[in-house]
Parts: sequence; structure tokens; C-alpha cells
Amino acid sequence: MLHVYRLFILASISLIVFFSSAQVYAQEPRLATFQETAQMIIDQSISNNVTAAISLQSTSNQEIRIPTELTKKIQETERVLAVIITSEEQCVLGVQDESCIMISMSVEGIEGGIKAIQDTGRLIGDSLINDINDAFDTDAKFHSVFLHQRDESNRALETSGVISGQGTFSAVYTMPREDSQTMYEKFSTILLPLEIRGSGGFYELARKLSAEQDARITISIIPQNGISLFQLKLSVDYPNTATGIKNISPLEFFKTNELKRSDYFSKDFYPLNSLLKVILLSPEPLRVSDVNTKIVPDVIKDGERLPEFTTDGWFFDQESGEKIEATYLFGKKFSVGKDELVFTVRPLDGTNGNEINTPSNTAKMDSFQIVILVGIVMAAVGASIYYMKGFRAKH
Repeated sequence: MLHVYRLFILASISLIVFFSSAQVYAQEPRLATFQETAQMIIDQSISNNVTAAISLQSTSNQEIRIPTELTKKIQETERVLAVIITSEEQCVLGVQDESCIMISMSVEGIEGGIKAIQDTGRLIGDSLINDINDAFDTDAKFHSVFLHQRDESNRALETSGVISGQGTFSAVYTMPREDSQTMYEKFSTILLPLEIRGSGGFYELARKLSAEQDARITISIIPQNGISLFQLKLSVDYPNTATGIKNISPLEFFKTNELKRSDYFSKDFYPLNSLLKVILLSPEPLRVSDVNTKIVPDVIKDGERLPEFTTDGWFFDQESGEKIEATYLFGKKFSVGKDELVFTVRPLDGTNGNEINTPSNTAKMDSFQIVILVGIVMAAVGASIYYMKGFRAKH
């Protein structure tokens, strides 16, 4: 995760240099700091749950309005990895029917065993909690210091444990739990400017999904090298629904017939600022067999397959095996229908998994494309997938 996040920062810096030294035309690909990502995980391997999530994230506190003073204090507090506000059920073992503020930290360098970890966690947590409560209009009280010891979900998704997992611990503060719809309205009003809230897109879909019974809210602040990543996420769990799914219809779980991008991106061409990601974890090898819409051509660069991101359609990061991974790219489109997004998987049956049409384009890519693809697809999608499942590996 830290490696991915460094790529995100380097990409952003590179783009600033690029745009300050080159003329930009209206239909050239551009990158905004604000990102909307819809993701679905079909976990047939571990939990048998389907999780649908919408993440809104930015590195700009003008787009996700975290006070500068709080951001700076988190950045300057040694060993803090993340601050998370969540309504997740049982955020850590021992918490029931309460929302949590978790200040996640690294164990590295602490000597003296569990007592030293507890004392350090309480000291650091208490130094930040009043500022966090003021910023989010909350009144969380100290509950415990929790040492994260298990990491199954992180390993399954090939992510690293920033919020939880081995080598981390959290100072946990709890507060009365509100329903997710009320929490989403409250926090989105605090965090998102009217321009974003009034632009529809994934924000509006998340607002509607917040009424679902199993909806959960998570707000994350991730400090790294002087820059922070801010994220507002709405997720919905569908327990015991993953087994037997072979026809993948993502919008079925987002309870909509059409996925629309935010009008916030309508003034220019931002092909990578709205993404749909699907991951299927299976106990047996599978392959993608049929796709209802176009498949994005790939470009080979330094031996890596990368999508031609200006084209709309599915790009299969992994189209066979025990993990199927797909990204839908909008290209120049601003919406996509439910039926267009359907694709089918079936048992691998000893085939090589390449029976779907995946046209290849070996044309050279310019430095602008490489910067965006490496920095943004990995960071925006990879980081958001981490937050969908990452801090479930805590008990």
C-alpha cells in the first residue's frame, strides 16, 4: 500500500510538471485530484459475502474538507498510519453497536511488550482525539488500544496492512451509533463542497445506498510524505450471497440500472477519475467466458499489460484463476447501463483462459499515459479495494 501510494504522489507531481510545461487541448486526457470509484468484491473463497462500495477520495482538502490544522497535526505525529471513522459492525473485538474512531499506528520500534504498546497508543490517541472530534462534530471516548494480529483478507486481496494486519495497532475511541443514512448525510455535508454534492454521479448513488440495512460508512485520512489521502466510503454487505454467482452483474448490487459519472468531470476529459472495479475470489480456478460490452485493448509497456484507458469497456487485469479482477473504464462516456456491464465466468477446465476477445495494441505510449496508468489506476483502485476489506482482518 505504501509503495502504491508513493506512485500516486509521484504521478501527481509529474502531472503538475507536465501541465505547467505543455499546452493542454480540450480532449487530451487529464487528471483531477478528486476520484470516484465503485467496487464490488464477490468473496466465494472466505466469507461468502458480496460487498459493494463507493469511494470518494482526494488529496485536496478543498474537495474533501479536512481542516488543514488537523491534517498537519496527523502528518507530524510520529508512527500514525491512518485515522479512520467507521460505523463498521464490531470495528474491533469488544465493540458492539457503536461507531469507532481508530487511530492506526505502527508497532515498529516500540520496546517493552504489550504494556508499552498500550501506553504509546493511548498517549498518541489522546493527543489527536479532541481535534478529530471538533472537525467531525463527534464525541468519541477512549475504549481501548487494540493490537491487530491477523491478516487473512489483506493476503487474499494481495494488499498490505496500513489500517490493520500484523505490525499495527489502533487507539480505539467509540461513540453512539447512528443509522448509516443519517451518518452519510452528516459527514458528506461536512466534507464535500456543494459543487461535488450537486454534481450527482457516484456520490448520489452512495447517498441512496446509505439507506440499505447493512450499509456502513468509513472516513479515512492517510498521511504520507507530507501529502494526505482523504476518503469517504459507503459500503454494503450482502451476506451469504456469493456462492454460485457466475453471471457477474455489478449494478444489481448497487441497486441501480445505470452508473453515471459525476458532472464534476464534465468540463474536460478525465478518463481515469471514475472507475468501476470487480474482484471475484473463488476456491476453484475460473475464467471469463463472455462479456456483454467492449473489451478495452491493452498496450504492452516494458513487458506489462496496461489498458488503453481512453476507450470504454472492461479491462481484465486477471481473467483466469482463483481471482478474477476487472476494471470498467468509461473512456469518453458518462454513463453505462446495467446490461452492458454483465460478464460471465465458468470453470477453467484446463484451458489457458484466453478465450475471450482481448485485442492487443502494441503502439508506443507517451510519458503522460504511463504516469497516469501506473500512478492512478494502481493507487485509486488498489487503495480503495484495500479500504473495502482491509480493516476486517482485525479479530
